[in-house]
Amino acid sequence: MIKKIMGGGVTAPKGFTANGVHCGIRKNKTKKDLALIVSSVPASAAAVYTKNLVKGAPLTVTKKNLSDGIAQAIICNSGNANTCNANGIEIAEKMCALVSKNAGIPADSVIVASTGVIGQPLDIAPIAGKTPELVGGLGDYSRAAAEAIMTTDTQVKEIAVTFEVDGTVCTMGGIAKGSGMIHPNMATMLVFVTTDAAISPALLNKALKADVEDSFNMISIDGDTSTNDMVCVLANGAAGNPEITGEGTAYDAFCEALACVTRDLCRKIAADGEGATKLLDCTVSGAKDKETARTVAKSVVCSSLLKAAMFGSDANWGRVLCAIGYSGADVDVEKIDVSFSSSAGTIAVCKAGAGIAFSEERAKEILSCPEIGILIALNDGAVAAEAWGCDLTYDYVKINGDYRT
Repeated sequence: MIKKIMGGGVTAPKGFTANGVHCGIRKNKTKKDLALIVSSVPASAAAVYTKNLVKGAPLTVTKKNLSDGIAQAIICNSGNANTCNANGIEIAEKMCALVSKNAGIPADSVIVASTGVIGQPLDIAPIAGKTPELVGGLGDYSRAAAEAIMTTDTQVKEIAVTFEVDGTVCTMGGIAKGSGMIHPNMATMLVFVTTDAAISPALLNKALKADVEDSFNMISIDGDTSTNDMVCVLANGAAGNPEITGEGTAYDAFCEALACVTRDLCRKIAADGEGATKLLDCTVSGAKDKETARTVAKSVVCSSLLKAAMFGSDANWGRVLCAIGYSGADVDVEKIDVSFSSSAGTIAVCKAGAGIAFSEERAKEILSCPEIGILIALNDGAVAAEAWGCDLTYDYVKINGDYRT
């Protein structure tokens, strides 16, 4: 049961500190580009990674370091992806070694991540020069760490919640970055979650893998799946609850907290899509199974034509049905209802697969709000799914037209 949703990010749980500094990878000296999160004790750890066959070197090193399900620190740089570089593995391993040297944590207990431009060599010198300051300044600085992992993001993304496990109050916090190259099956996202709950590595891994299917794999900004995507969770047990080693009420409480954190970050990532002016929240109900619901929701938030219509506040519901039609989902189009909603109200635009009379002026008023709900009823079962995206604007092209320069 979620007791409280609050700020504090990754340092809200007991036993975690963080920091973020500018080390010089990014040319703009006002922007932090190196982050560190540390647990006071070794923690259960789990991660999921991009499905892109081209993967950043940090992911390879992190997978190796997490082979025992234990980690104690996360180091991440922005401004350079350390991907498609001949010495990428060496640089990622050196980043882990720098944490070991300066924080006394075994190098193979460090998660390493990078985000930024692909295919440019990453110089270890600026990272090495600032790691002592990074470690020395560790504290309740989740926001600094969140700022340091941003690339084209315009908003810091962090959250924390308290929840109860077997009578013990636990806390879970998270930070994320993600704005472009975001598509179902992970995204140009990095997500770091910490918790003081005690849970075995095996159960943590199970919980995370199940969660991402309904959270981070249900976001789309632009249809591009990146090379460096990673979501990882550290659980250090500092809250003192009996370790969760099997499924049951304690495991369910943990999964509920994880879902609360991840879905909040999903919404923040989608709302901050490159050039975006609106968050799109697509809810599919009445599906005959989960796969159908997910497939339909993903297809709709991925539609460039629908995203463009939402930018123009145009209630072009035909684009919703079109996206459902090519999704590959086995649905009866003649049963589908569609509505649009926002803080301004809700308007039905399609019943049983056909258009109905509605006020275009009222629809425009509803679609002019910063958060738009796309409500799809398949009327073929009792299963639901949710996906998140954003509108497609002129600024998206401007941002990506000169990304490297």
